[in-house]
Amino acid sequence: MSPAPTVRDAAFDVLRRFGATTLFANPGSTEIALLTDLPDDLEFVLALHEGSVVGMATGWALANDRPAVAILHTTAGLGNAVGALATARVNRAPLVVLVGQQDRRHLALEPFLTGHRLDDLARPTPVWIAEPPRPQDVPGALARAWHEAREHRGPALVIVPMDDWSEPAGADEPLPAPAKLVRANAAEPAVLAELAEFLGTASNPVLVAGAGADDAESWRGLTALAERLSCPVWQEAFGARAGFPQDHPQFAGHLPPGREGLRKALSGHDAVLSVGAPVFRQYPREPGQLTEPDTRIAVVTDDPNEAHRSPVDLAVLARPSAVCGPLAELIPAREAGTEKIGRTVELPGAPEPGAPLGPDHVFGLLARRLPKDTVLVEESPSSRPLLHAYVPAREPLGFLSAAMGGLGFGIPAAVGLRMGGLKRPVVAVIGDGSSLYSIQSLWSAAHYGVGVLVIVLSNGGYAIMDKLAVRHGERTAGGGKAPWPGFDEVSVSGLAKSLGCPARRAQTYEELESVLNEVLPTLAARTEPLVLEVAVTA
Repeated sequence: MSPAPTVRDAAFDVLRRFGATTLFANPGSTEIALLTDLPDDLEFVLALHEGSVVGMATGWALANDRPAVAILHTTAGLGNAVGALATARVNRAPLVVLVGQQDRRHLALEPFLTGHRLDDLARPTPVWIAEPPRPQDVPGALARAWHEAREHRGPALVIVPMDDWSEPAGADEPLPAPAKLVRANAAEPAVLAELAEFLGTASNPVLVAGAGADDAESWRGLTALAERLSCPVWQEAFGARAGFPQDHPQFAGHLPPGREGLRKALSGHDAVLSVGAPVFRQYPREPGQLTEPDTRIAVVTDDPNEAHRSPVDLAVLARPSAVCGPLAELIPAREAGTEKIGRTVELPGAPEPGAPLGPDHVFGLLARRLPKDTVLVEESPSSRPLLHAYVPAREPLGFLSAAMGGLGFGIPAAVGLRMGGLKRPVVAVIGDGSSLYSIQSLWSAAHYGVGVLVIVLSNGGYAIMDKLAVRHGERTAGGGKAPWPGFDEVSVSGLAKSLGCPARRAQTYEELESVLNEVLPTLAARTEPLVLEVAVTA
């Protein structure tokens, strides 16, 4: 006679039901009962820091467009992961996050490793938090967490005491979650008509695309809409993903993050339709209005919070993919004007003989060499504007960055993307300071045979902080002297090798070109990571 199923057995059945059989973790003692003797059909992926756990799960979730599972160790693990969870939330990455807790039977005594108020530790980042009142409620909480994460595009937490896993499953109660949930995404005809009137009555409309429109159907619909309108298309500032093909002749570039530049970019346009982007993400704060007084603004987004906080004349809460294509069919074709509406990009070549490499030289080579279907993961704040200027996203999921702005996302996200089954080249462009926040994830990449190329721009310091200090000094007449030192002695390639990850260093344009010519043609099929540290000027 086989033993009665346990809560652990029932929980694994829930994960199987949803295809959530890859588990990213950095476990501790409160997770031993869950993970010991893991069934063979469940894949365990170890990361050496909780931020990397969540970052890898985020990449996996974005690659597969469905929730990934991350397992964290009570207070210490959840606390280490909070920043990465905030990034996952703003990046709209659906995650089921299972957090361990001490033995339920003596929680009242607050024993060693008690996760005191774990729900408060995580708030307000999760889209949903559950602390099941009985062990038998754990499987149902996991099932609901999967739906909550998928629907609200963020991390859903389930906190489970360590002794719950061995309790009997209690099969007499139904699982309090649907086996399948279908969302109706068709846009209402009346809504489409209102948007068509909004654009059709404008003399000079403009589109703004954002991360929420980064899928093939939205790209097709937005492209058709832009061509019908014969109008420019801007990408949102600080966008985590590209919402429009950036090699399209009508792509105008990335919106400035300040109000003065924003008003200038949108000047002369009497109607702005923002699709999959907030209106408008800014930093730093500048005085004045977002646009000129006579400019009307509408937004189409599937994020309720984004819709609710946008200062617009019309907000439509719907998936961009359901709106853009049908809307394009309702818009009469406009005759293209004589004025160029896109942008012209002249790629930099090699530096002068004896001159040092700059980020622009690196990006010029990447623009010429990267395959069209490359997924480029960015975490190089000081050189991000140059990367945007030279290296376009040419396919959906062609660009990924941390929407939250915190560091430590880039390397583990790139690893998670490839682990998620993408058969595309994945290249991460990371600043050397940024790399130090999640360097541990290189061990996971090497151990699990994840073929990503990590290009580290090494200038021996926090260049973005240096630039911000200079700007602050200019405004305050304080000189902009920064108190922090550089870190020239840090070798990122050396750290990578110490973690078992192959690494090379390029100090000249010729060395960089040689490595890229060698690696990029076979990167999509590569099963070994490579860190390429490139010495650049700030």
